[in-house]
Amino acid sequence: MKDANKGSAATLDGKGLRIGIVQARFNEDITDALAKACLGELETLGVASEDIDHLDVPGALEVPVALQALAERNRYHALIALGCIIRGETYHFELVANESGAGVSRVALDYRIPVANAILTTENLEQAIARQTDKGRDAARVAVEMARLLGPSGSP
Repeated sequence: MKDANKGSAATLDGKGLRIGIVQARFNEDITDALAKACLGELETLGVASEDIDHLDVPGALEVPVALQALAERNRYHALIALGCIIRGETYHFELVANESGAGVSRVALDYRIPVANAILTTENLEQAIARQTDKGRDAARVAVEMARLLGPSGSP
């Protein structure tokens, strides 16, 4: 059974929401495309550009600490993590993917703030390119929907 309160792109309203975005620069062509799609969707959903703070960090492992710094400001309704990790020939892919994902989740749970995780983890560049636009838009929608679900107090 579908919940009538579930947000669709047509019903999500980002007006009045403050959103923080942390973007990893590694694989910058992909993360720039993620950011462009995310920012465009936030605008479509009514989030004012002056209510969006957008930070860059070197890579996916640095994203959680930057999210934590934003969460500690206690001024955002939701946060968004943007990055791209492409499998290589070493264990490094698993380490970065697992640790960045766990760190993003930890920030959300520790600070009781929605964090939309759009750190792509792909086998190759082609997969990353295929996902960059949709996942950027999805992150914006998730952030707005979860911000509205949890409300300003951080609870439903």
